[in-house]
Amino acid sequence: MDREIERFLRRLSFVAIAIASTILILLFLQTPDTCIPSDAPLKPHLRFPKSTCEFATRVHAPLHKKNERLWSTRDWNSKVKSFSSAVFLPLRRFGILANNSKVLCVSAGAGYEVAALSGSGVEDVTGVELIDSPPLVQRADPHNLPFFDGAFDIAFSARLDEALFPARFAAEMERTVKPGGSCVVAVAECGDDEVREVVDLFRKSRFVSSSNVTLVGMRMTSILMRTNKSS
Repeated sequence: MDREIERFLRRLSFVAIAIASTILILLFLQTPDTCIPSDAPLKPHLRFPKSTCEFATRVHAPLHKKNERLWSTRDWNSKVKSFSSAVFLPLRRFGILANNSKVLCVSAGAGYEVAALSGSGVEDVTGVELIDSPPLVQRADPHNLPFFDGAFDIAFSARLDEALFPARFAAEMERTVKPGGSCVVAVAECGDDEVREVVDLFRKSRFVSSSNVTLVGMRMTSILMRTNKSS
């Protein structure tokens, strides 16, 4: 009796394995028609969709199309205009910024300041950030900038107060600016004592002026410094 039960269970397990294998093969071979367009090329990776039908038909816009949509928004244009009017227009009036100036924007984020400078006619603008936003901003560490000493006429940043190592951040801005060039930073609105603390970070520059401005909807203080000619 025990042998008959054992044989029965063995046969039952074989049958179960055969059924399970058949079902598994059918699941792999059967592809829902709705997941594959009728004109789709016959490629192996299309036989077994890895996601939903919606993913299979999703259209991925090229980078330039995404940028066109972003740069046409009211929010983008408003922020670009705020950089132009609050920071760069005064620099032009003071004779510090010109169309032939070489400008570095450090921690440039999405690139509002780069767009503002380029849109105003400045021909040579470089934006850097830990995460790139092509074509306006390239990837680089603000604490270790990949540029030669004195490569730029002006270095600008609106994110010094967010830097992990502010002194190193400031030193790299100074290093990449030519002797007699300008370092410009915009920080959270502050008084004279706080302005002096910021200026003290720039050990090879002297204070020129500061002013309270409204930048991207926030009250900030713009600080202008000139690098020492002997640096």
